[in-house]
Amino acid sequence: MEDGHAPAGAELAVALDEEEEEAAPLVSGGRGAAAAARAATSQTRDLHLLSSAFLFVFLAYHAAQNLQSTVNTDENLGSVSLGLLYTSFTAFSVVGSPVVRRMGSRRALVLGTSGYLLFIAANLVPSWYTMVPASLYLGFTASIIWVGQGTYLTSAALSHARDNNLPEGQTLGNFNGEFWGMFASTQVIGNLISLALLRDGKDGGSVTGKSLLFVVFLGCMIVGIILMCLLSKRDEKGNNAPTHSSFGAMMKYIVAPLKDRRMILIIPLIAYSGLQQAFVWAVFTKNIVTPVLGISGVGGAMAIYGAADVVCSLVAGRLTSGLHSATSIVSVGAILQAVVLFWLLLFYSPMGGLLGAAVPLFIGALWGVGDGVLNTQLSALLGLLFEDVKEAAFAQLKVWQSGAIAVIFFLSPNITLQAMLILMATALIISFGAFLLLTLVVEKPSTVRS
Repeated sequence: MEDGHAPAGAELAVALDEEEEEAAPLVSGGRGAAAAARAATSQTRDLHLLSSAFLFVFLAYHAAQNLQSTVNTDENLGSVSLGLLYTSFTAFSVVGSPVVRRMGSRRALVLGTSGYLLFIAANLVPSWYTMVPASLYLGFTASIIWVGQGTYLTSAALSHARDNNLPEGQTLGNFNGEFWGMFASTQVIGNLISLALLRDGKDGGSVTGKSLLFVVFLGCMIVGIILMCLLSKRDEKGNNAPTHSSFGAMMKYIVAPLKDRRMILIIPLIAYSGLQQAFVWAVFTKNIVTPVLGISGVGGAMAIYGAADVVCSLVAGRLTSGLHSATSIVSVGAILQAVVLFWLLLFYSPMGGLLGAAVPLFIGALWGVGDGVLNTQLSALLGLLFEDVKEAAFAQLKVWQSGAIAVIFFLSPNITLQAMLILMATALIISFGAFLLLTLVVEKPSTVRS
């Protein structure tokens, strides 16, 4: 009996061992799959957090910015403050890149929000002694937050693509589409809040209404800062390695993208993207919207602009796969903005009635489509073309963009609407031509990874 049972026991043990050996790879693979799923979840979670944080911060800032040229009118305090802000932004964007590399993009994002908080607080007691220092400090922190945003979003998108074996170009387009779609919605939400609280006639509402508006905006800023603090530390290790031992080494890194002809050809479009944003904030709201709808109508017109921006950002992001697709998408936005500029230049005059009130809203919608195109495509292309020096590339983005914005804010009180429209049309033609040259001359199979 014992001899008969021994072989059976041995066979059972061997069978169990074989089952364990077969199960082992499944367990290991399951752990790998779980790790990959956690990484993918972390990257998409950070995308949602980053987008939501910017939503709260910039719904307040954009609505406040849109009102500067029409609310803070004492000796053009609003326009001059914004001009100083973007001049400061331009100057400090040069050092934004090394600051982000040393701090890490997450810490840079948190620090960057402090300037926006101070700017909103200054609007509660607007004067030359509060607005000018707040604007200069915001220029510094804005240079940090935007380099940090571009670096962080690109890092998350590329990590997501590599961990999931996805095309990098498409993933960057999707991530930028979601971010810029959420970001564009700040114009809708913030301006609807302005419309609700400043609805007492064409003078922009009472002093109490303005104060309440900026208190609400301060609360939004605090929520945004809290969300920034919840972001993962995803690039600290990479940032600590390449530190700059001297000012010369730092400057060499910052200007490195300027030695690349691809950057030279894309800079005009970057500058135009800044011009067209400032045109909406400083010229469109004051010269097109306010004469027809009043200051209280600025919020509604900018909400329409923001809604079109949101839809276009989401769609353009989904359609982006590389330089070829970006060329087609940018062409659509450029043509729409060209139509608006030449129509305003040649045919537009303010009208009364329902049709007259609808015209600024329609113009805002068309302009929002162009802005959504430029935001998504420029960010995605810089992430693809300059992955190895992405902090410096995004610093260049903000140097040229903010410099162009400053030009508009300083020029707008001193030149006519006709002259401004001619300037914008000329800049659009030059920038779009340079971008087409980029696609014709530079694109090679190795230039942009699909």
